[in-house]
Amino acid sequence: MSIEACAAVVERGDPLRFRAAMAAPVTARRVLFPLYALNVEVARAPWVTAEAMLAEMRLQWWRDVLAEVAAGGPVRRHEVTDALAQVLDAEGALALDALVEVRRWDVYRDGFADRAHFDRYIDGTSGALMGTAARLLGPADAQVVADFAHGVGVAAFLRAIPALEAAGRRPLVDGTASGVRDLADGALARLDAARRRHRDVSPAAGAALLAGWPARAVLQAAVRDPGLVAVGGLEPAPLADQLRLMRAAGLGWWR
Repeated sequence: MSIEACAAVVERGDPLRFRAAMAAPVTARRVLFPLYALNVEVARAPWVTAEAMLAEMRLQWWRDVLAEVAAGGPVRRHEVTDALAQVLDAEGALALDALVEVRRWDVYRDGFADRAHFDRYIDGTSGALMGTAARLLGPADAQVVADFAHGVGVAAFLRAIPALEAAGRRPLVDGTASGVRDLADGALARLDAARRRHRDVSPAAGAALLAGWPARAVLQAAVRDPGLVAVGGLEPAPLADQLRLMRAAGLGWWR
């Protein structure tokens, strides 16, 4: 099972990260596409069935895969797992196990217990994925990557609010205008803190952060007008979005 198969999974299931990976150096794609393909499979597992038990079993299957990678032994066959096992180490497998675990929230209709619970979800999804990718690609300050990934994760989550609500979920701890503004403003602060320390992330590891190119514009829009979140008004204009990606790829993720 090849990198090309992983790329096809990402292209179908996560066009944003597919574009980011294609904008990254060719050598980085060998790491990014298997990780992003795993993320696609895990993210959609809770949504392909209405039966909670079946969704839990799908997530457990991926946790078992990661345990096999961590153990260094044979890994069960799947269009994603062969390429994944070639690039992922034991530390990365443990980090991504946390990603699978927090995705259990997607199985059920319960809201987040509090802001700390929400933050664990963002850091366990966006943070674990971006942090693992950056570490595998090159030297990077873990806190800088974590801050950037948090901002990226909140931006992506805010864009998903209409779909989550349509699916019967209660996605926000505080869905008031002030609550949404505070959430976006805090995420923007962490994103910008990471950008100010961009020299602490090597160019090689920076390829993992390219997927955050739309985040700042999304968060800024949510701060200016929190009402855009509920109506799906955070989607960037296509031309401006493409220009941001080109700038990030050409000049650096922090621009």
